Amino acid sequence: MKKTGICVVLAFSTCLFSSCDKTSESTSYLEVRLTDAPGDYEEVNIDIQDVQVNFGSSEGGWKSLEVNKGVYDILKLTNGLDTLLGKIELPAGRISQVRLVLGNQNSVRVNGKTEALSTPSAQQSGLKLQVNADLLEGITYKLLLDFDAARSIVRAGNSGKYNLKPVIRTLAEASSGAITGLILPIESSPAVYAIIGSDTLGTAFVDQINGKFLLRGLPAGTYKVTFEPKTGYKPIAKEAVAVNVGNVTNLGTINISQ
Repeated sequence: MKKTGICVVLAFSTCLFSSCDKTSESTSYLEVRLTDAPGDYEEVNIDIQDVQVNFGSSEGGWKSLEVNKGVYDILKLTNGLDTLLGKIELPAGRISQVRLVLGNQNSVRVNGKTEALSTPSAQQSGLKLQVNADLLEGITYKLLLDFDAARSIVRAGNSGKYNLKPVIRTLAEASSGAITGLILPIESSPAVYAIIGSDTLGTAFVDQINGKFLLRGLPAGTYKVTFEPKTGYKPIAKEAVAVNVGNVTNLGTINISQ
């Protein structure tokens, strides 16, 4: 059986979702990750084929993520470990639900023997989980699916068969911050950079309609924000700009002089 590798997040990379945007569209980013509460088994293998989020209030609001399909041994995802299932760019606003679509290669290993997990067809067409979280523009969020192995596997009487009845807790949390503001005059068209230490961690361009810029997906820290306009205008910089996880720091109106 092929199993998907496990990845542990040691550091946040702003290149995961491109921060080099040419517009300041009102969007957020969402990662969906899988973790597990331990169970008394040797393996619990879950076949994940699709992950969808509902960013509206209707059935028409479902959208699939870019999913790492495969069979996951969730018992390897305990004690703070998790793995990335997929990611998506969404309109800023509320997500109400996530839907987990399972395949038919689910199994449990007990006493050295691998047993198939019976999975109702309804779960294969999509197991809906309530989220109800608000996503701010420019912020990257992590949605953690905490799979309770002990409560999710039920032995069916004396038949010896095992049924999969997933018990999953959802937890949405921000994992980055952002910087925004307005540029005047708009025609100065500066490139905007977020610099921390010697590293440039974010790049943005000014929206040519409303003059807005947005540096998104930034780790918490104190930044120098530089504005490098086109020829004929003077570059400027803002020092000691604080970025906090889950917040958008607004620099207000930035005036570029000639």
